[in-house]
Amino acid sequence: MIQKFLRKLGKPLVKFFSSLGELSIFVIRSVANCFMPPFYIRNFMRQVMDIGFYSLPVVGLTTIFAGMVIAIQSYSGFSRFGAESAVASVVLISVTRELAPVLSALMVAGRIGAAMAAEIGTMRVTEQIDALTTLSTNPYKYLITPRIVAAVIVLPLLVLIGDVIGIFGGYVVGVYQLGFNPANYIKSTIDNLEALDITTGVVKAAVFGFIIAVMGCYNGFKSKGGAQGVGEATTNAVVSSSILILIFNYIITGMFFSK
Repeated sequence: MIQKFLRKLGKPLVKFFSSLGELSIFVIRSVANCFMPPFYIRNFMRQVMDIGFYSLPVVGLTTIFAGMVIAIQSYSGFSRFGAESAVASVVLISVTRELAPVLSALMVAGRIGAAMAAEIGTMRVTEQIDALTTLSTNPYKYLITPRIVAAVIVLPLLVLIGDVIGIFGGYVVGVYQLGFNPANYIKSTIDNLEALDITTGVVKAAVFGFIIAVMGCYNGFKSKGGAQGVGEATTNAVVSSSILILIFNYIITGMFFSK
């Protein structure tokens, strides 16, 4: 009875630690190849366009409506205590520290993480990655490294743009719907802006970009079983990226703001 229980318990644990070990080796090899030539600049620029430029509409829509909602909710809550003047600072802090980096990362994970897993997974099941190895091309340098470097560089830029758009969304609601004085709203926003708020969001974005690229590439790289395997890899990439983003969001927030 005990042996049967331990067997059922041990199999998932062994599988978990085996997957964790494979992921760790994959991350180490991927990061190491980021610093060794040759560098495929064309692949890197293609990923910059895919991850950055083509994600701008999604990030912009997400952050502007997030800023609008925060302005309305903050006004609704603070009006009970006569603290409506704090709306601008709350929108600023909420957008720069949390909403812009987290929501942007989740949107990019759904869009780019899935695309990475699907593209690399298709190459794996159709043996194109094996063909690269046969042609003496390192698949890590050709496929993985450009995506990781591009994601780490581009996502902070997306978040900075999202910060501006989100704060503007709060300004639009505050001035045109809630009746704030435009000059006072802008002054309150500038007075409460601190470098730490921007730094926190940028650091989070870089970490989230690394997570999205690694999980998308890893699940695609390890996929098997034809079209069904590619579909599973795509799903796993998005789910695992989203969970890790939320976990590391808490960890990084604790590092910056814990007493």
